[in-house]
Amino acid sequence: MKSRATLQELEIFTAIARHRNFRKAAEERNVTPSTLSHTISNLEQRIGVRLLNRTTRSVSLTEAGQAFLQRIEPTIQDLSLAVDELNDWRIAPRGTLRLNLPRSAEALYLRTVLLPFRERYPDIALEVTTSDGLINIVETGFDAGVRFGEAIPQDMVAIPFGPRLQGAVIASPDFIERFGVPQHPLELVDFPCIQRRFPSGINYKWEFCENGRPLNIAVAGGLTLDSDYIMIEAVGAGAGLAFVIRDLVRSKLKSGELVEVLADFAAPSEGFSLYYPSRKYHSTALSCFIAWLRAFNRACES
Repeated sequence: MKSRATLQELEIFTAIARHRNFRKAAEERNVTPSTLSHTISNLEQRIGVRLLNRTTRSVSLTEAGQAFLQRIEPTIQDLSLAVDELNDWRIAPRGTLRLNLPRSAEALYLRTVLLPFRERYPDIALEVTTSDGLINIVETGFDAGVRFGEAIPQDMVAIPFGPRLQGAVIASPDFIERFGVPQHPLELVDFPCIQRRFPSGINYKWEFCENGRPLNIAVAGGLTLDSDYIMIEAVGAGAGLAFVIRDLVRSKLKSGELVEVLADFAAPSEGFSLYYPSRKYHSTALSCFIAWLRAFNRACES
């Protein structure tokens, strides 16, 4: 009886094992790192087995710790879901939904998806974090993420997040007057372009389509940015051509503030997807959001 672990100790151990970091696990549990360290030390001493290897720079699982985690983690998840499923007995679902979105997706769908969801489910707290880099949503504590289809891990379930989108090469009228208009994507090498760099450090190759075949162009230019909105602002200032999501500049194109070029070579549209772990059960908050998103997608199609 003395060597048994409490549920709280098991939850703390799985949090540390998931993050491999006491500070991040402490933030998740809303306690101090020293509290977690003390709890784990007491558990290891009581059961007589070392579960974690700890240095000043890293935390890793021992062989026994890894085996222990694999044994208890499914049960911990089931218990958490069982508690969350009690929300089904409430008139108004409760809980917290943590989403990770690219900045462009947040900008496009804040008013049409996210805020209306909050209005429909006021007892569900919505926590949205934006990141253009690829992250592990499970390890970082998110319920779901949003990315373009090719960037979604294969072990995740994915559903469309809004309608399909298309890219557009844009310029300011003053830029067009000074430099002219490229007639073919290959001519972009002769024009100052605003390059886009991904968090991975790779520069984006502009995507086009010619006679049904993809055509990707590595443009050149002295300005490199990492945000659609900053790129749009730079284009408005005449800094160069840029490739952005057309929906972000629809009003500016309509007013004539910006001009689209090479529209005849636009690549096929693609869309964002919501993705989440392929578990049998999900939190009530996530289940409500999935249902809400499916309804939004149907409305977009009709």
